[in-house]
Amino acid sequence: MPEQNTETEQGYKPVQAAQEAPQKEPLGVSTETPAPAVEKPAERIETLHLEEARTVEPAVAPESLATPEPPAKPEAAAPLKVSAAAEPSQATAAAEPALNRDEFDKLQAERDRLVDRLARLQAELENARKRAERERNSDRDFATANVVEQFLPVLDNFELALKADGTAEQLRAGVELIVKKMQDVLRGLHVHAIPALGEEFDPRHHEALGTVERLDLPDQQVAEEIRRGYKLRQRLLRPALVRVVSNPKQKSE
Repeated sequence: MPEQNTETEQGYKPVQAAQEAPQKEPLGVSTETPAPAVEKPAERIETLHLEEARTVEPAVAPESLATPEPPAKPEAAAPLKVSAAAEPSQATAAAEPALNRDEFDKLQAERDRLVDRLARLQAELENARKRAERERNSDRDFATANVVEQFLPVLDNFELALKADGTAEQLRAGVELIVKKMQDVLRGLHVHAIPALGEEFDPRHHEALGTVERLDLPDQQVAEEIRRGYKLRQRLLRPALVRVVSNPKQKSE
């Protein structure tokens, strides 16, 4: 055992001497190259770890941990640049009015002609409206004159009856002739009396003024005509005023 330790110590002596050799500086200049220092295993491992840590990039950039910067304001849109190809077209468009002076005068004359035509058409429309109004009034007056002309003889007969000095029977006979004449005039104008007495009550042509209780007449029959109604062709001029029968027996049945 003591021998092994001696050998071990002897085996380490050159290494220790090599390590201690650089620490002792000779008085003179040494011509020998100093032996490289032997690194310990622990120091070598630490050095390798440090080099690997330097080469590996961090997973999270330090900038991401900092406060995010506000978004940059959008820059104002730059003005559109007119290409060189568009400049000749603008110059041509600016030069067109000077070049097409004849066409401009032609269009202006056409506009003046259309404005004048519009004014003439408006005047013609106004004249046509006034002419139609005058013709309508003229037609109305003509129709009125035609009706009045037919009733003038009836008016003459009434005036003669008022001037007559006959008896009551003669006056009655004269009035009956006047009524007959008036009925003839109305028939010529297509005006007809609406039948009412003895007819069934029709609300389209009759207007009930009251009821009369009768047992000898059917219910809802016209018992009395107060004022006669008239129609112009199929148009109702005025309804007939009547009194209608009210039969209690037929109502109870």
